[in-house]
Amino acid sequence: MKKNEPTLADKIALAQDYIEQGHPIALVLRILEVGRSTYYAHLNRTEQQPEPIHRSGRPAPGYSCTQEGKRISDEQISEWIMELLADEYTSVYGYRKLAKMLRREHRLVINKKKVYRLCKKMNVLRPQRKLKIKHPKRLANNRVVTASNQLWETDIKYGWIEGEQRFFFLMSIIDVFDRAIVAYHHGLSCEARDLVQITQEALMKRQLFDKANRPVIRSDNGPQFISHRFAAACERFEIVHERIPPKTPNKNAHIESFHAILESECYQRHDFESYQQAYEIVSGFIHNYNRKRIHGSIYDMSPYEYSEAIQQGSVKPKVIKV
Repeated sequence: MKKNEPTLADKIALAQDYIEQGHPIALVLRILEVGRSTYYAHLNRTEQQPEPIHRSGRPAPGYSCTQEGKRISDEQISEWIMELLADEYTSVYGYRKLAKMLRREHRLVINKKKVYRLCKKMNVLRPQRKLKIKHPKRLANNRVVTASNQLWETDIKYGWIEGEQRFFFLMSIIDVFDRAIVAYHHGLSCEARDLVQITQEALMKRQLFDKANRPVIRSDNGPQFISHRFAAACERFEIVHERIPPKTPNKNAHIESFHAILESECYQRHDFESYQQAYEIVSGFIHNYNRKRIHGSIYDMSPYEYSEAIQQGSVKPKVIKV
C-alpha cells in the first residue's frame, strides 16, 4: 500500500457519504474501485445484527384423544408409557412400538413423534434405560394392616376444566387403615417435587418424624413416583417406597376407590369454569370426605370419626389384608 493511499474502510466510509447524498451506488463503487460484494460484506460486519426471530409452532395441547373423542392428559399417557416400560415383555420397546401399544391398548389417536417427545421428557429413551438405577425397584408385598400409619397409598387423579380447556391434577396420600386423605397436592402441574412436599406434609401431620416406625408408601409406576428426587426423599425421610406391578390397580385399591368416589360425587357433578373454582370445590370435597362422609367399611363412620373411636376404644379395629 502506498503512503497516504486510502484504506478499504476509508473508501467504504466515503462511499456511504456519497450514497447518502443520492448518488447511484453502482457509480460510486465503480469510481472508488470497491467491489459490490466487498461493500455489502463490510456493512454486514459493522452494522448491529437484528434480534433473531424465534418462531414456534402450534403449542402442544397437553392431551391426546381416544378414538371415541375422550381427552387423555399427557401425564396419564406418560404413566401408561411407564407401565409398558415396567412390564417384562414390553420393557424393550422403543417409542415406535410404544406408540402402537398405546393405540392398541388404550385406543389413543397418537403418533410416534409425540411418544418420542414424552419419552425424551421422562428420560426413558432406550439409551437412558441402559444406565444403572441408583434406587432399585421394590415390588409391593402382601401386607396385613392393623393400625394407622402402617401403609399409605398414593396416586394422581386428573380433572378437566371446561371453561379453560385444560387439565388439573390431584395427587393424594391415603391411609389404608383409617381411609383418611392425609395430604394432597392440587395444581395445574404435578411433578416429583410436589410428591416430596405432600409426603413431608403427611409425616408432619401424623407427627411421625420422631417415631422409629414410619409408614410404607405404595404407588404405581408413574413418572413422579419412580423419579430419583422422590427416591432420595424416601431415604431422607426413612420411609419405604414400594411400587405395584403394571396393570394391577387392585394392589392400590384404596386410593383407586377414593378416586372413584371423587369422580362420581364431585367431578361428574360440576362443570368447572376455572381452576380457582375447581380448587375450591375439590378442596371442600376432601374436607367433607375426611370429617363427615360415612364409609360402610368402617362402621358407617367418617375417617376422622373412625380414628377417634379407635383411640377411645369404642370400636374394634378392622384388620386389612392387601
